[in-house]
Amino acid sequence: MGDVAKDLTAGTFGGAAQLVCGHPFDTIKVKLQSQPSPLPGQRPKYAGAIDAVKQTLAAEGPKGLYKGMGAPLATVAALNAVLFTVRGQMEALLRSGPGAPLTVNQQVVCGAGAGAAVSFLACPTELIKCRLQAQSSMATSSSGAIPVKYRGPMDVARHVLQSGGVKGLFKGLIPTLAREVPGNAAMFGVYEAFKQYLAGGQDTSSLGRGSLILAGGVAGGAFWVFVYPTDVVKSVLQVDDFKNPKYFGSLDAVRKIFKSEGVKGLYKGFGPAMGRSVPANAACFLAYEVTRSSLG
Repeated sequence: MGDVAKDLTAGTFGGAAQLVCGHPFDTIKVKLQSQPSPLPGQRPKYAGAIDAVKQTLAAEGPKGLYKGMGAPLATVAALNAVLFTVRGQMEALLRSGPGAPLTVNQQVVCGAGAGAAVSFLACPTELIKCRLQAQSSMATSSSGAIPVKYRGPMDVARHVLQSGGVKGLFKGLIPTLAREVPGNAAMFGVYEAFKQYLAGGQDTSSLGRGSLILAGGVAGGAFWVFVYPTDVVKSVLQVDDFKNPKYFGSLDAVRKIFKSEGVKGLYKGFGPAMGRSVPANAACFLAYEVTRSSLG
């Protein structure tokens, strides 16, 4: 197998492992991010992550935690194939010789390039996912956002195309890029740095699965620490109504969130995001490394 095919295959397995482990956390994150701001004297729909889990389970059962998984599951192969394949090709360009290890700084550059490439596929996928995940928390919104109950990913896509056309599927592209480029730069840089730290040098080929899990978990956490507010902006833009929008772009969303909720509004759902990121990315990197190694 060529390197591209190996990265594609390994990235697919890594993405599937990441999705299965992390989707329930992601659902709670989006619910917290997208719930309407309470009126003066009223409590928010969800008091926190645990309350969101309890309400979701009570209203929808365990399947409610996996709502919206169809869209990323359908594209998980493409998303992770793009991410890891672009990263692999950039590694090949920056490598000084066949098999030569890359520096941490070079991995940062590779991660940034891979993040830019994957953003154009991640944006419509996440828009569909977020609108499915958020529709219950938006049900009480006075803004009229998401006034229908979507029957599934294809139904969301149909409504979006009717309301906003093809460009509607790319609503939130700017904050998606602002999340994916620095986020993946940090993630792949931290992953390589931590592996080298555990290995005691640049040769990390002898690291065991436990070390790969640890490095992947730390790297996943690094992703969100650097870019979380941009993910909040992305989510609120993507679940916003097309005909009567509450937000008119990324900067307007930041201004309105900050005005109504302060800085903490840009970190809604941070706990579930971190809770998801560590095990999900640990599973992703382990599955990728094991699959890539087995392919030779």
